[in-house]
Amino acid sequence: MSLIVQKFGGTSVANTERLKNVADIVTSTAKAGNQVVVVVSAQGDTTDDLIEKAAELNERPSRREMDVLLNTGEMISMSLLAMAIQKLGFPVVSLTGWQIGMETNSNYSDARIKRISGDRLKAELDNGRIVIVAGFQGINKMGDVTTLGRGGSDTTAVAIAAALHADRCQIFTDVEGVYTADPRIVKNARKLDAITYDEMLELASLGAQVLHNRSVEMAKKYNVDLEVVSSFTRNPGTKVKEGSNMEKLNVSGVARDNNCARVAIINLNDTPGTAFKVFSLMAKHNVNIDIILQSVGRDNKKSISFTIRQDDAERVAGILRDAKEMLDYEDVSINTKVAKVSIVGAGMASAAGVASKMFEALAGAGINIRMISTSEIKISVLINEEDSEKAVKAIHDQFFGD
Repeated sequence: MSLIVQKFGGTSVANTERLKNVADIVTSTAKAGNQVVVVVSAQGDTTDDLIEKAAELNERPSRREMDVLLNTGEMISMSLLAMAIQKLGFPVVSLTGWQIGMETNSNYSDARIKRISGDRLKAELDNGRIVIVAGFQGINKMGDVTTLGRGGSDTTAVAIAAALHADRCQIFTDVEGVYTADPRIVKNARKLDAITYDEMLELASLGAQVLHNRSVEMAKKYNVDLEVVSSFTRNPGTKVKEGSNMEKLNVSGVARDNNCARVAIINLNDTPGTAFKVFSLMAKHNVNIDIILQSVGRDNKKSISFTIRQDDAERVAGILRDAKEMLDYEDVSINTKVAKVSIVGAGMASAAGVASKMFEALAGAGINIRMISTSEIKISVLINEEDSEKAVKAIHDQFFGD
């Protein structure tokens, strides 16, 4: 008997017919002699709808109250799926994040998991039940509900798989696996049979929406057997695993992230400690920084540019405005009409000319590069948002074209 954790996203549980399809997948897994824990997201656009409802009442509600509101979406999904499975004659129970002992910190709207007690989960499984868990949610030390941020249901599933030492964690989505690019943009994108944790982590962090980056990070840390599969076709998916025995491709995928903004702080003092002041201020306000570029100093002045999530642009503008005297800068410019396009590949570290080929593709498409960031297995560029789709297609053709 194997223990399988299965996660179904919002598209997979969006309506009655799709819930019935998920119930069939889950019960088929159970009929094969497996113990099954299922993690569900909110149905379809439920989360976005709830955010809109909140905005109609309060443009800036507290994060705590938003967490109380948003966790209801997953609770609807879990109870409906449990009812569908009951109808098929299988013993089943639905549980919230706090009922399974999902303890988190108190960073509302983007909480981090501290531990999962697992006792309730184990007891229900031992009693022969299929367990349906509301993803995306937990509870802090004060007893308040918290949410794990967008994509947090992936993280919930992997955390449960790690806590229970599950044999496999399957992430069901609306695509058949991990592709070399978003198949909705690049029609000839290829499905990968396997990808390394590191490659998947980079792709997830860089905008590929198949898996949440925190879930991949956790899967790598606890060596969780991870697989991305479609809830619609039942075809084999993509396995995410350690890459020591895998052939390393120079480039495994192309990703884009349109949730970007570029911040430029102009004419700061070119003195030791200036960068520390800027980025310690960002850290104090929990602002995630990505690409950083510092200009060459001139006349004892320099400028620092960095990228943030577009969601944080308004907040960062306010933080910098309040800190103008402390930072002693001339001006701040924030551009939200930018996007990040990246290539990822474990073989990149030992291959020459990869960056040249990427830049050649962008030049051929008439796309200007604003910022560049590299690591051992990825290259990212910041470009105008309007060019992002064209850039993905051009780069994919360069590396994967026939």
